[in-house]
Amino acid sequence: MTKPRLRRFPASIRLGWMRWSSGLARRVAKAFAALVVAGLPAAADTAFVTCQNGDALSVFDLTSGAETARWSVPGKPAGVAVSKDGRVFTVSPDSKTVRRYDRAGTVQAEAALDGGPIGIAHDMARGRVFVSDWYNARIWVLSDDRLAPIAELTTGAAPAGLSLSEDGRFLASAERDADQVSVFDAETLTLLQRIKVGTRPFGLRFAPDGRLFVGNVGSNDLSILDPATGFILATVPVGERPYGVAFAAGRAFVTNQYENTVSVIDMQSLQEETRIEVGEYPEGIDATADGTRIVVANWFDNTATLIDAQTLSVLQVLHTCDGPRAFGVFLLGGEE
Repeated sequence: MTKPRLRRFPASIRLGWMRWSSGLARRVAKAFAALVVAGLPAAADTAFVTCQNGDALSVFDLTSGAETARWSVPGKPAGVAVSKDGRVFTVSPDSKTVRRYDRAGTVQAEAALDGGPIGIAHDMARGRVFVSDWYNARIWVLSDDRLAPIAELTTGAAPAGLSLSEDGRFLASAERDADQVSVFDAETLTLLQRIKVGTRPFGLRFAPDGRLFVGNVGSNDLSILDPATGFILATVPVGERPYGVAFAAGRAFVTNQYENTVSVIDMQSLQEETRIEVGEYPEGIDATADGTRIVVANWFDNTATLIDAQTLSVLQVLHTCDGPRAFGVFLLGGEE
């Protein structure tokens, strides 16, 4: 099966610059977010799986395994960022549209961008959303309420995956055609590091201990980085075409697209423990809030695989909408 590719669209609208950074607005946003979080039920086991082929998003209750809703998300959605306050952000590359949904699936805001948006990360504390532009070597910085433009960051060629460190200090971008990762100060938006990694990095994520794990789809390995210094701490071989990374139970879990497996890496020794068979063409991966389960979106067979992070056994296979990708943080209460 031929893998769909993003289409290049001509630039049509020049993004204006808009500042949404007054101290009062930021304090109000933080206070509101805190109230929302406090009012949410303890439902950390909800998955929001973007389905590119189906123009949809599957919502799963991971306790029961039931698909509780299926939202319409036009424009071939891929990127997703689920925030701890219950907001769900999606990126649709074909329509170049970023949307913000509430937990019921109602569109609260949307914005059309003029390049090739694909990856997304949410900085809830600062009221920002970051979106990578595959075609124009940049990251858009948007307000998370109205999705209005705040700034643009320059990256290497073909930025894809984005990740914000757990302490909110760093924003990292995997830049596939530059074979590098850029690390920015998430507060000031200044560039800190440009780090050469393996071949064609695409997905990446910060571990709970602050290390940055990068999946290199061209060299079939992980680059493990210190974001503060830019040093490469290790290079770890994994399966064929590593894509996404998640962490649970003292391990890193890496989806291997061409092998239909997940590599399990011990976080201390950085040795591969085993590979778990999942569905066809696994891509997005995330961990539940309690660290007991891993969820894997399998693009080509329209399923999501639930894995026990301790025993490494497959617990359940869920049936999703067509073409699940879930590129980003897609579990409510999962790792951000």
